[in-house]
Amino acid sequence: MLKTISRDTPLAELTLRRYEKPYTKDKRELVRKLCLSTGLLQPGDSRDIIVDILQVLLKSRNKKILLSSEEVKTETINLRKKYKLPLKGVAASNVRRQLKRLRDVYLVEKIKNDYRITEFEPLSVIFDKRIKEMYLKTILERVKEYYDNVQ
Repeated sequence: MLKTISRDTPLAELTLRRYEKPYTKDKRELVRKLCLSTGLLQPGDSRDIIVDILQVLLKSRNKKILLSSEEVKTETINLRKKYKLPLKGVAASNVRRQLKRLRDVYLVEKIKNDYRITEFEPLSVIFDKRIKEMYLKTILERVKEYYDNVQ
């Protein structure tokens, strides 16, 4: 008898949440809501180091500067101190893990050993070109295939 092996590990995954319209001008809160909206941060999660890492990379994008993971870590610590937040999750290994998560959703790219917001582009452009048109489109096509085959 021939068995079909079913893999339950997704090839791609995207979480999207809808929140109220942006109502604040506080940069950290806006980045936090973006992370919540895209599944990079879970609701109620106190480990929100990814918010600060993304904020550091956005600031370096404005100056067109690439940062090493160690520089991202240092700047993230400085930012968390500025906001009087606990220094949870600032270990080098965790910073690299969060950078990888940002790379996995096309927001960040690695060039040699340095990181930047993808092509220094605005996040809205990255969302339209990479996430919506490429990533989300392929996920939706595959989901539709399952809908079509479950007739």
